[in-house]
Amino acid sequence: MSSEGSGARLAPIASDEFRRACGRFATGVTVATVLDTHGRPHGLTVNSFASVSLAPPMVLLSIGRNVSVMDAFRAAEFLGINMLAAGQRDLAERFARKNQDRFAGTPWHRGKTGVPLLAGVLATLECAVQQRIRGGDHEILLGEVLHTHVADGSPLVFYASGYRELE
Repeated sequence: MSSEGSGARLAPIASDEFRRACGRFATGVTVATVLDTHGRPHGLTVNSFASVSLAPPMVLLSIGRNVSVMDAFRAAEFLGINMLAAGQRDLAERFARKNQDRFAGTPWHRGKTGVPLLAGVLATLECAVQQRIRGGDHEILLGEVLHTHVADGSPLVFYASGYRELE
């Protein structure tokens, strides 16, 4: 029997159970990037990323509200999405680490909007931030895609709490 529409609520699941279940959904790996108000680059590894709309072209990404670079993402007018290629696990791990200059020794250039774009990735998207939505302990950033660059190659994939490459 369905409890749909009956108003019955189930007890919330534990966060580790939720994380394990969501870990069974394979995702690509991206590094989201912005410039702060002083023109310094900031970025972090993000796998909560999705396309939203074709007209206009829009994407979303979800970032924890307490990450160290959140203030830079809150203030940014533009953001970059760098889709990592197989063999770029080191970049994913570098941009996932806390309390370090993630751009030190990392080749990058400014895109047409000024956002930092990483070298050698499968694709880049430059987006104008259209909306920020609070979603639990995360902020969802909705961006309109203004510029793209695409290269050939295979993606870096994240599945069951680990990096994978397609065979």
